[in-house]
Amino acid sequence: MNCSYDPDGMNPEEKGDWSQAQDRAQNLFPQLREWRRHFHRHPELSFREYETAEYIARVMESIPGMEVARHIGGTQGVIGHVGAAGGKHIAIRADMDALPIDEPGGIEFASTVPGVMHACGHDGHMAIVLGAAHLIAEDVMTKHIHAEVSFIFQPAEETPDEKGKTGAPYLIEAGALDRVDKVLALHMDPMTLVGAIRLHDGACMANVDNFWARIIGKGGHAGFPNLATDPLWLLVPVLEAINGVRSRRLSPLDQATLSVCRIQGGTTNNVIPSFVDLEGTLRSYSDETREVLIQELMRALEVAKTLGGDFELKVDRGEPAVLNDIGLNRTLARAVGKVLHQEPRWTGPFGMGGEDFGFMSRRVPGALFFLGCAASTERITSLHAPDFFLDERALPLGAAVLLEAVKEIAESDDKR
Repeated sequence: MNCSYDPDGMNPEEKGDWSQAQDRAQNLFPQLREWRRHFHRHPELSFREYETAEYIARVMESIPGMEVARHIGGTQGVIGHVGAAGGKHIAIRADMDALPIDEPGGIEFASTVPGVMHACGHDGHMAIVLGAAHLIAEDVMTKHIHAEVSFIFQPAEETPDEKGKTGAPYLIEAGALDRVDKVLALHMDPMTLVGAIRLHDGACMANVDNFWARIIGKGGHAGFPNLATDPLWLLVPVLEAINGVRSRRLSPLDQATLSVCRIQGGTTNNVIPSFVDLEGTLRSYSDETREVLIQELMRALEVAKTLGGDFELKVDRGEPAVLNDIGLNRTLARAVGKVLHQEPRWTGPFGMGGEDFGFMSRRVPGALFFLGCAASTERITSLHAPDFFLDERALPLGAAVLLEAVKEIAESDDKR
């Protein structure tokens, strides 16, 4: 196996003091694996994480010193809290929901829910934060960590509800981040080998806005196209204009994309339809580019008007870009160094995917790191795919990094 991480391949002199957190997390590995596999077998979609939340709450309630609150913000959110006021207040967030993806067979702990799968690593996120909660609570209760720590298990990171809201805004509105000084999160990275952690300062995941548009013409008989205004004909120059936004209306230095992902029009082979519907997504890193994309999409659709048609447009504003606080990232880097005996990888932004942790990182200083979980270079997979694979050796590494990061934050001089 081609793997960059071998916890048993170092002698004690090489490990030194930095391995203490890692050793403690490694001792939890059987439990971490059990938690992760339980979540993987029993995935639940956004805003339906009933059994998941109940399981998490029971585990958290078994931790000495942990106070647990359920149904945060009217959702399935669970928050555990340990420590007394007076020191820094640090929050760690894990997301709980799965995706509407069919999992192929082949593993003993495959999803038991048809059409639903943990294909984004949230099962790993929950297991890691449960492990970190055990380790951190032990240190808080024995006075080795002088801080308050909240463990936020958030529903619905993937899919918004009928109000267009994902889970993070509901928890924030319910006070989940009140009095919190710093907030941490992680994301599994199936394109990076176990033993590597990626960091990036500033915007690391994208603003996400989804759109629905209708190109309106005038329907009619396919044998008399001159008496109709064919919206399919109007569609062609509109698509050309949309595809030109990225290359001709934005600076080459802007990180952005505009994608049309669904087109639907017509009902039969001899009737020109009255309209064609489009759906797609807008991704960007800066707030300025976000606004430009929406304006340029509007301009592209106006081509339909110049040719005798019309259009409608609705843009659903989703999660904002995740902003990693520079100072907090440096704290994470020190924690990574202590756990892995190597520097994290400063690889640039993590891609154009979205993460509603962006709501939290804009409320208080926050940082999200990518945790490598690929077993080998031959086992590289992707997020949101049926073949997503998580090498479970990453689980204790994530827990150890969170433990060290909380220690670093608690001992640092800065309050914010």
